[in-house]
Amino acid sequence: MKRIAVVLMLGTLAGTAFAAPKPCEELKQEIEVKIQAAGVTSYTLEIVPNAEVKDQNMVVGSCENGTKKIIYQRNSD
Repeated sequence: MKRIAVVLMLGTLAGTAFAAPKPCEELKQEIEVKIQAAGVTSYTLEIVPNAEVKDQNMVVGSCENGTKKIIYQRNSD
């Protein structure tokens, strides 16, 4: 019984660790790597407060406990 309780407790702790919010700059960097790997060369990524998001379709990430969004805009070449 103790073994089951320990496993459940560790599972809960692991779940909260995965749900830990990322700093915006770290998440932005990860997104940039993926965009560049897709061959996109001309784009803009911007970190903005939720209130400044005009188009939800431009949102590619959420950070700082959901208080900020990372928005993407592809620029014309």
